[in-house]
Amino acid sequence: MHYKLAFIGFGNVARSLARLLLRKQNVLKTKYDITFSVTGIATGRHGFAVNPAGLDLLGCIEKVETGQSISPESRIPISDSLSVIQNSSADVMFENSPVNTATGQPAIDHVRAALEAGMHVSTANKGTVVHGYRELSALAKSKNKKFYFESTVLGGAPVFSVFRNAFPAADLLSFQGVLNSTTNIILSRMERGETFDQAVKYCQSIGIAETDPTNDVDGWDAAIKVAALVTVLMDTPFTPQQVDRKGIREITPGMIAQAKAEGRRYKLVCSAERVGSQIKARVAPELLSPSSPLYAMQDSTSGLSFCTDVLGDYSIMESERKGLTPGPEPTAYGLFADFINLVSQETKC
Repeated sequence: MHYKLAFIGFGNVARSLARLLLRKQNVLKTKYDITFSVTGIATGRHGFAVNPAGLDLLGCIEKVETGQSISPESRIPISDSLSVIQNSSADVMFENSPVNTATGQPAIDHVRAALEAGMHVSTANKGTVVHGYRELSALAKSKNKKFYFESTVLGGAPVFSVFRNAFPAADLLSFQGVLNSTTNIILSRMERGETFDQAVKYCQSIGIAETDPTNDVDGWDAAIKVAALVTVLMDTPFTPQQVDRKGIREITPGMIAQAKAEGRRYKLVCSAERVGSQIKARVAPELLSPSSPLYAMQDSTSGLSFCTDVLGDYSIMESERKGLTPGPEPTAYGLFADFINLVSQETKC
């Protein structure tokens, strides 16, 4: 079956997804009977393009990466993201605009418009989950469409889909984990002798930290991921502002060295626990000993440990592969997996 795709946001993650789709075209066709064309792209700084007959995806990637506008590729005059959604005739929309931790906008409006237009949606934008999960899930159900967001936490490692498919009726009591790769890389490199600033610059050089690393180093990215997990898996609306949050700026090389001498290390630990009718959620640096399951999570390795009412503790970990530079590819794969899963669900209906 042929699917028309729209990309709202065409940064590092979205372009990695585009390349993955192109690389996996034969597998999609032979194993899943999926073919695709990209009919709409909205970028932050390089224009907008719509062509219901299909855009030159590789050409659009090259234009963006060489600083050119994709607008000349458009068959229809388009000047904003909502117009791309409305005119692309897409079946699936990938929403990857920048995260707004305070409101989730404009990503929520993008997802709402796509669902209203009869599109499935996959997003890596955590703001849509934290600030719009119940509304957007209900809208998707009413339209007989899917709203998936596997990439919002742990990149391409399955978290939400595991609970959706493998843990029916399980109550999540608590979780803890390392959820922000940037801060984990910074702390790991400081342990090897780099300064905080040197480690931040490294993360920026490989494309996983922004020019302004505030969201990562001050714990906001981790807090919104905690809020997303609480909102969906603990069925309790939660915002990052409700998370007891502290970043890693106060961790000094001296503190790192002292911890190392004691056989311990610092991690930015993310956790939440149901206490009575309340949820207590926290993001903060913690000094861990080797007995902690989080101790061995170095560099870009991240993971979660869950406590439910039906099983022993269950853990998911995405490990850094030796020789592979961390980047946006795991997050892109989460979007790719969402696409296959939502299409598979559709064909079962």
